[in-house]
Amino acid sequence: MTSDGLADLSAREIMEALVSFPTVSRDTNLPLIDWVEAYLTSIGVKAYRMPKADDPSKHAIFCHVGPEVPGGVVLSGHTDVVPIDGQDWSSDPWTVTERDGKLYGRGTCDMKGFDALALHALKRALKSDLKRPLQIALSFDEEIGCAGAPPLIEAMAEAGLPKAGAAIIGEPSMMACVTGHKGSASYDIHIKGHEVHSSLMHKGVSAIHEAARLIEWANARNAESQARTPSPVAAIFNPPWTTLHVGKISGGTAHNITAGDCRFVMEMRFVPDDDPEAWTGAANARIAEIENEMQAVAPKTRIIVAQGEDVPGLVPEEDGMAEGLVRRITGDNADHVVSYGTEAGHFQAAGISSVICGPGNIEQAHQADEYISLAQFEAGEAFLAKVVDSLCD
Repeated sequence: MTSDGLADLSAREIMEALVSFPTVSRDTNLPLIDWVEAYLTSIGVKAYRMPKADDPSKHAIFCHVGPEVPGGVVLSGHTDVVPIDGQDWSSDPWTVTERDGKLYGRGTCDMKGFDALALHALKRALKSDLKRPLQIALSFDEEIGCAGAPPLIEAMAEAGLPKAGAAIIGEPSMMACVTGHKGSASYDIHIKGHEVHSSLMHKGVSAIHEAARLIEWANARNAESQARTPSPVAAIFNPPWTTLHVGKISGGTAHNITAGDCRFVMEMRFVPDDDPEAWTGAANARIAEIENEMQAVAPKTRIIVAQGEDVPGLVPEEDGMAEGLVRRITGDNADHVVSYGTEAGHFQAAGISSVICGPGNIEQAHQADEYISLAQFEAGEAFLAKVVDSLCD
């Protein structure tokens, strides 16, 4: 396709192009990034690329349209999608297929639909008398802990882009104004025990039993959190407390051998006004205590911990610029928060007022036959047109 052809694409055609790239988080996203760069060039917008520090097969991309002044709006999306492995799709997941007023395809909802709308909105911005700029930020590795957002935000500042006043993260919210979400952190835990015959288990250290002790500590902390009266910020979440969770565990060799190894991931989801460092500190202290007791029996045993995702919560703001803008455009004055995490917390931590607002229903995300309705896609397009218009005031 020629550069002229790219410049003429509709929002839906842009989404069709983006969905055609199978950018599962474990794989490269370079073909998609190359395409987006070509599109931006075709409409006369300078593209900035940021490679992942330890993996050159992944890049983020961002751009700026309008005056070189602070206080504009950044539209944030991600380029990666979750796998389709084991899912029973009714049509090709990498081809947008319309059925019954719905556009099916991996990423149509989460969140290449919004990405396409944001890229298309640039053409309106180019034709408008902007008083404040519009910026687009498309990251990698969002689906594996929002890992691509912090370096992307830093790269935008290092490139000299004026600091935005508001960030709109286009995760599917049915165009509701979502002003808060929980933060999260995870530990990849590997417990190395000492194998003996189970008839002499007092001389061994079962990695599975020690894992159970740590999981039971998590259960106790959950019970304590649930029993406390939630703070006003926590009370708006469901559940209104910080949670610890283990969803998968593996280990052991045979039923009559104390387990030499056990591996699991412990996930923490924090209400925004909780202190994540207090929680991780308490977990580290319990891990150290259990490890000391293990080594009193078998000195070579240990607990190996690797930090996984680290996503700050989005704290509802008082008189936040992003919230005010979205509420004025959508007319949504209800309170909405979610328990999943997004890069909104990272933008807020960088001093940019942030909110989540995007087309589609989060219940469709990650599912077989993922879709976004035509009505939601059109609502998203109309919303971003008004965002651009607001920058002319």
